[in-house]
Amino acid sequence: MPLIETRDLWKTYVMGSEEIHALRGVSMEIQRGEYVAIMGPSGSGKSTLMNLIGCLDTPSKGTYLLNNKEVSSMDDDELARIRNEEIGFVFQTFNLLPRASALHNVELPLVYAGVSSHDRAERAKAALIKVELEQRMGHKPNELSGGQRQRVAIARALVNNPSILLADEPTGNLDSKTGVEIMTLFERLHQAGNTIVLVTHEPDVAAHAHRVIHIRDGQVEKDVTRAA
Repeated sequence: MPLIETRDLWKTYVMGSEEIHALRGVSMEIQRGEYVAIMGPSGSGKSTLMNLIGCLDTPSKGTYLLNNKEVSSMDDDELARIRNEEIGFVFQTFNLLPRASALHNVELPLVYAGVSSHDRAERAKAALIKVELEQRMGHKPNELSGGQRQRVAIARALVNNPSILLADEPTGNLDSKTGVEIMTLFERLHQAGNTIVLVTHEPDVAAHAHRVIHIRDGQVEKDVTRAA
């Protein structure tokens, strides 16, 4: 059973008198434990697809199943729960609270999930150890380098043991050396059993994934799996 399954997914935006079809019938399956890049030029629909996979938006038409649960028909409360428990987000801009320590930033999803403060701290520490930041737990974002901030964001994404790690241009704000370090970390997390879906327009970033789904004009143009 696939972890992610989309069937004939459409997303249409109405702009004045015209309809913009951001996605035009995307069907695909992603299995648990896969490392997939979704790639395409600006305006291809890849960000729209990521928002649907991440339950940040709902499709205009079609079906989306996550963990065999039909997400396309869920209400806002159910979607919020899925976002917090099933999906770990990593964004290009890190999205960290500037006045909070690395540890507190990582604890945030657990606060929303109602986890006790002792358990929160333990789980957040464990997540920071996974991304090799145990020496920086008390530091605030402005005391960290860009790469360290992204590691905090990845630890925060991991802290709920989500089904999917969903990364949107995760190296976009980093220099190339730091970008390589972050991609090496993703590879390690994948080897540890995490399912990773990476959205990027950069071929060298997509090359780290084991499978690349190319999106163009709102449709799957090609779907390539790398030989093991």
